Amino acid sequence: MSRASRSVALLGSTGSIGTQALDVVEAAGAVAGDGEPPFDVVALAAGGGQLDLLAEQVVRFRVPLVGVAQGSAEQLRAAVAAASERTGLPPVEVEVLVGPDAATEVAGRGADVVLNGVTGSIGLAPTLAALRSGSTLALANKESLVAGGPLVRQAQQRPDQVVPVDSEHSAIAQALRAGRREEVVRIVLTASGGPFRGRTRAELADVTPDAALAHPTWAMGPVVTTNSATLVNKGLELIEAHLLFEVPVEDITVVVHPQSVVHSMVEFVDGSTIAQASPPDMRLPIALGLGWPDRVPGAARACSWTEATAWTFEPLDDATFPAVALARDAVRASATHPAVYNAANEQCVAAFLAGRVAFLDIVDTVARVLEEHDGTPAPSLTLEAVHAAEEWARRRADELLR
Repeated sequence: MSRASRSVALLGSTGSIGTQALDVVEAAGAVAGDGEPPFDVVALAAGGGQLDLLAEQVVRFRVPLVGVAQGSAEQLRAAVAAASERTGLPPVEVEVLVGPDAATEVAGRGADVVLNGVTGSIGLAPTLAALRSGSTLALANKESLVAGGPLVRQAQQRPDQVVPVDSEHSAIAQALRAGRREEVVRIVLTASGGPFRGRTRAELADVTPDAALAHPTWAMGPVVTTNSATLVNKGLELIEAHLLFEVPVEDITVVVHPQSVVHSMVEFVDGSTIAQASPPDMRLPIALGLGWPDRVPGAARACSWTEATAWTFEPLDDATFPAVALARDAVRASATHPAVYNAANEQCVAAFLAGRVAFLDIVDTVARVLEEHDGTPAPSLTLEAVHAAEEWARRRADELLR
């Protein structure tokens, strides 16, 4: 990389995105050798449920600021001291923020790059704080954009301030470099199809949480993995692509690509389709999010072109997996329907993983909640309106599930 070291604030540091992001930072520093490392982790934020892991991250990366949603500053400092003793690394003086707004405060401290790897729509406030502070936002938290898309757009201070970290949207951002925006015909989002690709709706009636969590190509958290099984995740990604790249939902096509090597494509007016391909590894889009527009050398392995291989593409079965069609309808309905889509789904997924409802109840319930929602037009959207819509959606989903 040609630029000086960038300060990085990492939200959700103990989750899947967070731990892989720190792998990227560490590997990039090793590649730099005796030169200045490309990234300097200046802040972490996490829920607080994995204090030992968080403390080890603080010590390994010499992080001076940490935010935790639960627990106490004394607990974290004690864990940091224990981690220092356990690893043999010098102790770290750390400022600790505690409470539900800790991640938002960390995000607003003005780091060069804020990587939002939080899961769920609770990531919206940190997303807005990062943008308002002028930081580049490496966005893995798609739910914050889905829930408050117009608010996120309003908070942006420059066109390139939001850099997508989802593998699909990272692929689209890379492919868009091949032409001008007015030359784009459509975006093609690829989907692995999840663990139930090829099944009929009737065959999904008795799906268990363990089966839904057995994703064929990606290792992710339980909510995202379940969303991939229902294809709600692809619905969220469709909404995200619509908002990030200002492409109408009618011009976004979803195709099933089981190998998960082509991460998405962009079709241009002359008939060209530009695809981004790489083995499934989130470290590549994470590295691009941290380094954009530069590439981070050695971030992930490349495809092997000396071995026989085949990539296949299939149309999406909307009858069995209606979540993507519901997402299109949500975008067309109102500014708060996407937030309702996401919030109702979060409630349904929690109930499914707890064994309280069936797999098919997830998307069926989301559809009913969307149908009942009145909606708020974009010009009237506020953060309070988003929160009110989400609270109503969660409450109504719980009522229907009971």
